[in-house]
Amino acid sequence: MKSGVLGKLYGSDVIPLPIKASADVLERVDRLEVPFNRHGIDRFGVSKAEIARGYTVARWFAQSYFKTSVYGVENIPPSGRAMLVGNHSGGVAIDAMIVLASTFFDMNPPRLAQGMAEKFLNRVPVISEILSRMGQFTGLPEHAVRLLEDERMLLVFPEGARGTAKLYPERDSLVGFGTGFMRLALSTGTPVVPFAFIGGGEAVPTVANLVQLGKLLGVPYIPVTPWLLPLPRPVDLQLLYGEPMVFEGTGREEDHVIRGYVDQVKARIQRLISQGRALREGRLQESELELS
Repeated sequence: MKSGVLGKLYGSDVIPLPIKASADVLERVDRLEVPFNRHGIDRFGVSKAEIARGYTVARWFAQSYFKTSVYGVENIPPSGRAMLVGNHSGGVAIDAMIVLASTFFDMNPPRLAQGMAEKFLNRVPVISEILSRMGQFTGLPEHAVRLLEDERMLLVFPEGARGTAKLYPERDSLVGFGTGFMRLALSTGTPVVPFAFIGGGEAVPTVANLVQLGKLLGVPYIPVTPWLLPLPRPVDLQLLYGEPMVFEGTGREEDHVIRGYVDQVKARIQRLISQGRALREGRLQESELELS
């Protein structure tokens, strides 16, 4: 059975989240600078109803199951195109949910960050539908360009799946960054907002990754924890946003120039990670944070 407007628009069944959105979340959705039509759908197929249900769930995880402290959210532009770029950790991408929740609940007015999801998620039934209705699209360059040209805010993890595959001792390290995000930022004139996510490695302390089993299931790997399943445990999390970084160029620069810009972003994120780690361990006070 086709489901309402979305079914008519996209010719496919839509299975909505079986969650009732809370009134205050609905109020924040109404304040988003997203041009929804009279049916509550924007030009990319993002659904007001699915956002409200999804963020009702995300708030419980970010604020109740986990205890998330957010610093520097004022560094995120209140409107216009922007790119949130940070470290990946936590085995099952807890970080993405926490970042999305922070821009929605900690910014005033709220902003909708739209993630560039791993391609394998597009093959997962139901989940792929729900993610797209919430504005989380497959990480293809053409999707990113269209969203930025529409003055949206993108969430990007340049480490890709390698980032969430870090083992516990590597949890706050950085692996190789892709360069696509920088060429995209340059070609679209988009500021880069670096961020650090701390605590994912404690929530899902990965001791091994089952790559072959993951391939059989259509995912990059299956993380193994001391309790076997990658079910996150409730821990304190820290999220730190640095000041926007603006780079000059067209996106067609030589590789060594692009790599130099990427290294600057990576170094800024590493500095934020170090501060977040020190804050987490009590070696640094909130008043001593330097988010520039």
